Amino acid sequence: MTARSAPGRLLAVLAAFDHTHPALSLTDISRRAGLTLTTTHRLVSALTEWGALERDPSGVYHVGLRLWEVAALAPRGLALRQVALPFLEDLYEATHENVQLAVRDGSEVVYTEWLSGRSAVGVHIRVGARWPLHVTGVGLALLAHGDPELQEAYCARPLASYTAHTVTEPVQLRRMLAEVRRTGVAVSSRQVTEDALSVAAPVRGPGGAVVAAVSVVVPHADAQVPVLAPAVRLAARGISRALGWQPEHRPT
Repeated sequence: MTARSAPGRLLAVLAAFDHTHPALSLTDISRRAGLTLTTTHRLVSALTEWGALERDPSGVYHVGLRLWEVAALAPRGLALRQVALPFLEDLYEATHENVQLAVRDGSEVVYTEWLSGRSAVGVHIRVGARWPLHVTGVGLALLAHGDPELQEAYCARPLASYTAHTVTEPVQLRRMLAEVRRTGVAVSSRQVTEDALSVAAPVRGPGGAVVAAVSVVVPHADAQVPVLAPAVRLAARGISRALGWQPEHRPT
């Protein structure tokens, strides 16, 4: 086992938890963090005392509310969600389909809000979930408006595939990104599941840089992109204005 700094060991304990492992025993944490049981016990005790972890009566650990309180301070987390929520609700009322808000974290998209339609298509998404940028509508919108260096580095890496329709060829992905920039919307069709299509649009911050993306996910068989695209663009534009973005006014 390679030596790690104290902060690194502490972060390894927290990183042991994810959406597929929300509850862990001390032994599970030790194994997933790659630490000795003695070290794990010491770190878990400190985190539990502070409130970052909580221990239930059966001895299993969960992420604590104190950690959630700190995470809520992230400007791309709860603060963004609070600004965006009225516009997301309007988009939901207009479509009655799954509505999502997401931000980019490295080469992944992270979902910060999700409104689920009662009879909408099932999606493998929850708040905090991560997916590769190229397979989702929000991810394509964020990647298309990222730095050229980011796009080239992403296209040069192996592209994960989830269905027969997942784009895995760099040339095709570059074309898709160019189309997103041209039209102002990103369309991801059956890339994650065979039955879903998403339409997404970028959200801009005060300086004009893209800081998030909003999308609606519908059944592929019933998808009407020309109808959905204006509604998604309107929601993204509303969130952008609420964040302080001012569109450029071109002289006539």
